[in-house]
Amino acid sequence: MNRHEKINYVEFPATDMQKTKAFFSRVFDWQFKDYGDEYTAFSNAGLEGGFFKSGLSTSAKNGSALVVFYSSQLEKTQKKIEKAGGKIIKPIFSFPGGRRFHFSDPSNNEFAVWSDKD
Repeated sequence: MNRHEKINYVEFPATDMQKTKAFFSRVFDWQFKDYGDEYTAFSNAGLEGGFFKSGLSTSAKNGSALVVFYSSQLEKTQKKIEKAGGKIIKPIFSFPGGRRFHFSDPSNNEFAVWSDKD
């Protein structure tokens, strides 16, 4: 449902559309719908969005917004990410309210996963 003046959709760059789709399908059970060779939309992610073909990537250290996933089983989610080809770029660390880690997807975009569970 569209909501007036609320975040509705998010888009990310992707260097390799097939690897990106395979990664997010495997780890987070996202579904995809292609719109040509250079764009794919995703759903089943909590917020709908898409990936566009690009040689660029997102990184918090370069000023990009950081998308953070929630997991009730942080270590299990980390293993799924690694098994699917993601790279851990900040190992699990504690912060007030929980723990989290950062990873990059096959297109080198940075994301994080947090948990309030020990």
